Amino acid sequence: QVQLVESGGGLVQLGGSLRLSCAASGSIFRFNAMGWYRQAPGKQRELVAVISSGGTTDCADSVKGRFTISRDNAKNTVSLQMNLLKPEDTAVYYCNAVERRPGVRYDYWGQGTQVTVSS
Repeated sequence: QVQLVESGGGLVQLGGSLRLSCAASGSIFRFNAMGWYRQAPGKQRELVAVISSGGTTDCADSVKGRFTISRDNAKNTVSLQMNLLKPEDTAVYYCNAVERRPGVRYDYWGQGTQVTVSS
């Protein structure tokens, strides 16, 4: 059973920074990719940033230059450094892990952590 536990959310002012962490219950080498999604009230969940098992990263245009995703294989964690935060970044942030097997894709999710940016 895979468990993903997020931490690091909170309330921050416009222009501030937060660092989210996602701890996996086992080795993250089993995952083809890990990432962060967010969901604001009344909106669909959207991809924020993703990192592959090989370390390749990608992120949404809305956060480029402000957010950085990274992984620590030794600690089985994935982090999201968020700088220059804006009110529109306010959302529940979810950690995601993808495991692909022949013909099947498994998605695992954390419980979410709230990020609120005040103006």
